[in-house]
Amino acid sequence: MKAVTWQGKRDVRVETVPDPVIQEPTDAVIRITSTGLCGSDLHLYEVLTPFMTPGDILGHEPMGIVEEVGAAVPDLAAGDRVVVPFQIACGACWMCLTGLPTQCETTQCTGEGMGAALFGYTRLYGAVPGAQAEYLRVPQAQFGPIKVPQGPSDDRFLYLSDVLPTAWQAVEYAHIPPGGSVAVLGLGPIGDMACRVALERGAEQVFGVDLVPERLRRVRERGVETFDLRDYEDEKDLVAAVQDHTAGRGPDSVIDAVGTEAHGSAAARLVQNTAGHLPRALGARVAEHFSVDRLA
Repeated sequence: MKAVTWQGKRDVRVETVPDPVIQEPTDAVIRITSTGLCGSDLHLYEVLTPFMTPGDILGHEPMGIVEEVGAAVPDLAAGDRVVVPFQIACGACWMCLTGLPTQCETTQCTGEGMGAALFGYTRLYGAVPGAQAEYLRVPQAQFGPIKVPQGPSDDRFLYLSDVLPTAWQAVEYAHIPPGGSVAVLGLGPIGDMACRVALERGAEQVFGVDLVPERLRRVRERGVETFDLRDYEDEKDLVAAVQDHTAGRGPDSVIDAVGTEAHGSAAARLVQNTAGHLPRALGARVAEHFSVDRLA
């Protein structure tokens, strides 16, 4: 099959790789019909290179048609149409039953000190082949895949794989009080949907902060009060402007939807670039020690 493979820093290629097969009774194999390209994939492209291996298949936002299922997958059958979430979890361990499937004890990457395995996301998360490919092996398929109706176009469902649940959970964790306010920093796909979810769930005021005109215009058209970062000389001016809209108190909640690749932190970028050019073992230690966030 054809797949998008990582070959080195800023070196991604479509190559022919072996088709996936059932390896465990809890596996399924699906034929990919659509798959998203996530902002998180940029980290693999440039920042997390010490944790990658040439030939790794990228991607974690897929949907498609089930081709084959293992013996321990009772609720899926060939021909079912499914969306596959980013994380790989069993649904039956203590963490999953507690509502924390990202820490699934069955797939947890304890050797790396990380949580549950993820599709297409470095050795830190299990080095599981990803979904930017013609076919995908789905471990723990008795729990993960979500069946969706046949017929409507993929774009009605594809965001269920990552973007919409991420935005929804951000709003859930933000604990915006009924009729309250929230500031969303960053208006890419996650921030955009976090604004929409917050409005849908009853937030009285939703403030969106970004510096991309198209993003600001898009959320403004949905009733979000926007703040263009370029209009303020420093962050204190922006904070004061938001406070002016909230009786001087500031918003009840804040959601950071920028991610780890924010522009403006030259020192962090230098460390990341240095780590990417070192031998992999040494580069991994540098990246782990200095982290990868650019907290601009």
